[in-house]
Amino acid sequence: MPTPIGLGMPEGPAPTLAPRRKTRQLFVGDVGVGSDHPISVQSMTTTKTHDINSTLQQIAQLTTAGCDIVRVAVPKTVDAEALPIIAKKSPIPVIADIHFQPKYIFAAIDAGCAAVRVNPGNIREFDGRVKEVAKAAGDAGIPIRIGVNGGSLDKRLLEKYGKATPEALVESAIWEAGLFEEYGFGDIAISVKHSDPVLMVEAYRQLAAKTDYPLHLGVTEAGPKFMGTIKSSVAFGALLSQGIGDTIRVSLSADPVEEIKVGDQILQALNLRERGLEIVSCPSCGRAQVDVYTLAEEVTAGLDGLEFPLRVAVMGCVVNGPGEARDADLGVASGNGKGQIFVKGEVVETVPESKIVETLIDYANRIAEEEGLEAKEGTKAEVKVTH
Repeated sequence: MPTPIGLGMPEGPAPTLAPRRKTRQLFVGDVGVGSDHPISVQSMTTTKTHDINSTLQQIAQLTTAGCDIVRVAVPKTVDAEALPIIAKKSPIPVIADIHFQPKYIFAAIDAGCAAVRVNPGNIREFDGRVKEVAKAAGDAGIPIRIGVNGGSLDKRLLEKYGKATPEALVESAIWEAGLFEEYGFGDIAISVKHSDPVLMVEAYRQLAAKTDYPLHLGVTEAGPKFMGTIKSSVAFGALLSQGIGDTIRVSLSADPVEEIKVGDQILQALNLRERGLEIVSCPSCGRAQVDVYTLAEEVTAGLDGLEFPLRVAVMGCVVNGPGEARDADLGVASGNGKGQIFVKGEVVETVPESKIVETLIDYANRIAEEEGLEAKEGTKAEVKVTH
């Protein structure tokens, strides 16, 4: 095997499409939010918060998947009563999600939550309680996220604009932030979510042009896994490619772990998070001389345990195959029942089609060992071949 072997593509500082929009900085627990910090990925538990064991178990699963910040719902008194234990035992910062009842804001602050999300559109008499909230949050040193949603916009703004337009969402957010600022509280992040990606993108663009608050991106009620992934990817890509966005949540009607996977991949695709395993594979066509679909799936499954930057090309024809395989850290150009194995641009051997998967996995593990990664938990890949 040729040496030295470098990991990760591309080498050197990864290019991005735009510099980050400059914002004020805040901390949610130990996670920095703002332009001076990496973009964080959030999710929300689906458990009943008062079921402490189930909630902590789901938070642990989200943490393992790469979640940076987790949000929990607080619709009832029993949920508020569970917050002190959850906030203390959670391995990542906990945000309390508050609707309707302002008393739960103060309960979350007293419980030691890392931040509180408030929805001004549906918290009763919220504007009249801002002074109290600002003082409590300021004394505790925790930030507030003002979360404006298209589906729960303040009635005054619905009457003014007729519906949840981008202008209405932005006006609501800026109005509420201004109330906090009047009382000397500026540790604020804002979200202006909508289920329509186009309206959501426009709202965030307008908000970004008018304020320096860190922005939490989200397409609310995005839909089932496939549809929600597409909507969120399109909207986040449009904004992040312009430097807009400081923390994200992909909202899916699915296991919240899937939200983390999608969010992480969006950031990796834009070079806004260090890349992990990346599979480059052709879509197949009439030129393919091997079963590219199955081959790519088996290589992906076999390398699932590797947790270091590695670009693997799985190619099925002679047109683009050799070039893509040569440019990857590890690759195969397949045809005529066999595959040429590439490591950092060099052909290291040719193997029968039936041996391609296990050979790629073997070389991936060798790379890990040569880079001193063999002792890291989860870096050992296994052969998981179905044919």
